[in-house]
Amino acid sequence: MKKKRLRPVWIVILLVITLSFAFFVVKGFAALINSQTFYRVLEFIPDLRYGKADDYETLNISEETPVDAQPDEIQPLTPNFDLSVSVGDDVESDTVILLCVDDGNVIASRNSKERMYPASMTKIMSLIVAVENIANVNKTFTMTYQITDPLYEQNATVMGMLSGETLPLIDILYGAILPSGADATAALAIETAGDEEGFVEMMNAKAEELGLIDTHFTNTSGLHDSDHYTTAHDMAVILDYALKNELCRKILTTEFYRTTATEQHPNGIEMYSTMFNKIHRDQIENVELVGGKTGYTYQAGHCLASACEKYGRTYIAVTSGGENKYSPIYDIMALFSEYI
Repeated sequence: MKKKRLRPVWIVILLVITLSFAFFVVKGFAALINSQTFYRVLEFIPDLRYGKADDYETLNISEETPVDAQPDEIQPLTPNFDLSVSVGDDVESDTVILLCVDDGNVIASRNSKERMYPASMTKIMSLIVAVENIANVNKTFTMTYQITDPLYEQNATVMGMLSGETLPLIDILYGAILPSGADATAALAIETAGDEEGFVEMMNAKAEELGLIDTHFTNTSGLHDSDHYTTAHDMAVILDYALKNELCRKILTTEFYRTTATEQHPNGIEMYSTMFNKIHRDQIENVELVGGKTGYTYQAGHCLASACEKYGRTYIAVTSGGENKYSPIYDIMALFSEYI
């Protein structure tokens, strides 16, 4: 008995049904990937990309960031050099400090109180001043060509907002840190103080409040200026202060963020941490990298201010003067694994 063969018309019908089903499955998955909620989940599980979500027991997902971002009074760190040792040849950066946040003891240092150029590590202070002075981070800001054009001419790093594009300030705060956007810090300066000059005055006032006698800022982004300087010691104090502010810490420790969809960017702007795109959070044995901020100018070299947790204690390392973009990464791997 011969088996009945499917007629060509039935083959076509089955093929159409199969393709239609596959199309709707792919379309549904794409919609999920492009949804804001999906990336807000990833934001709360920064290690998901590396298959590690054990430390995040609950997710508090909301469509808006709380309006009140001001912290309680934060006491600045006072580093103690009594037990400090010199950094060895296994760390190459010109300027180095490694300290324990819990007791303030400096573990190792090299030229840590000598003035150096902070490059984009500057944006940590910009973040602090913006967060402490913006009443509503869900308020929107519209980018202008007066901000973007000079930055493109200077070849500055930007988050990628276009002239006429409007985003909530919370997105711009992330844009200042993760992709190191000079357009973002300029926008925050205008929103907070009316112009960059006024905002820089607030940055310097904050540095004075923190007792930083070897820090002076002339701009919000870290573009080179001979009168724009800090020390590894002072930058460690700045990073510690930022990590004690809830919103600053959340931003500095995030690996990936997608901005709100706009007409100019229908899928939002994808932003990755310039530190975490070079090293995994758990790449160093027995160490959990918390977060940090990279920096680079020709005069400053490659820089990094970073924090980690090891054996229940928190440590901060600041390096500058690295030869290439991975020099600070190799240096913190040595510092966090060999010195603590």
